[in-house]
Amino acid sequence: MEGFVIAVDRGRYTCVLPGAGPDAPTVTAMRARELGRKSVVVGDRVGLVGDTSGAPGALARIVRIAERSSVLRRTAEDDATTAEGRLERVVVANADQLVIVSALADPPPRTGFIDRCLVAAYDADIEPLLCLTKADLAGPEAVLDYYAELELPYVLIRPESELDALRSLLAGRVSVLVGHSGVGKSTLVNRLVPEADRAVGTVSAIGRGRHTSTSAVALRLPPAVGRDGDPGWIIDTPGVRSFGLAHVSADSLLHGFPDLVEGTLDCPANCPHTPDEPACGLDAWVAAGKADPRRLASYRRLLASRAGESDPRGEPEPGGERPGHG
Repeated sequence: MEGFVIAVDRGRYTCVLPGAGPDAPTVTAMRARELGRKSVVVGDRVGLVGDTSGAPGALARIVRIAERSSVLRRTAEDDATTAEGRLERVVVANADQLVIVSALADPPPRTGFIDRCLVAAYDADIEPLLCLTKADLAGPEAVLDYYAELELPYVLIRPESELDALRSLLAGRVSVLVGHSGVGKSTLVNRLVPEADRAVGTVSAIGRGRHTSTSAVALRLPPAVGRDGDPGWIIDTPGVRSFGLAHVSADSLLHGFPDLVEGTLDCPANCPHTPDEPACGLDAWVAAGKADPRRLASYRRLLASRAGESDPRGEPEPGGERPGHG
């Protein structure tokens, strides 16, 4: 039987079967020994054998992991020469979309975190979507101006506002939600999936532990009223509050800054794009008004962080102020 992994809890994998309705029992499985060291993560599509009835106490085995269409990764640090930088973790597999949840106020938007998420999304070949919450407290103009050259899709969320626009962008897709604490992501998840707390509780009861802030869980979106088709899945990742990018090459970091790419055409071969490289074409590109200087500064902060030269957490915001770490 084919299965879709919706939760991982200490060696137990919660799966749903194709075509299973929202009230159908989930299948609990363990990883077969023949898989060796291959990891199984949320979003994986797997082959199951054994008892797939979902009955209490039933246990199936995962014997195959289907080829992944995308892999979202992160490391604890940016510097690959450190132990934390070498510890690469797969966050989710087979996601179509990375939903970056950022508040417009309380806390203020952190464009450094958003830039990191964009790099991770482009590196994984996953489409990004910017979800700006608390739009009743501040306008989106500063953030949208910062990303104007990217034509980044976005939605604005206000308390009690309709979520039709967001649901349309989630429909038929597997979307991963990431965001800092306090930006309203949990509230958004509960609005999208009113049964989210119950669903997470059910998953938690299956494994030997419980769903914690460090584990991901996939939630089936309820059918939209008056709309046919697959409403999609969201994967909530409460523990992913930042993306270490040691797994992304220095050249690939630039993929998260497509507004700067053309500016590197005049750079010499093997240009490091650092501020002390006089022949780097990025400074002239920005000086000519082709890109926002804050975007170049953010890119160079990531380069410096890879070299262990800076603390990547304190990132200047669109207005120029520097918030606290987060």
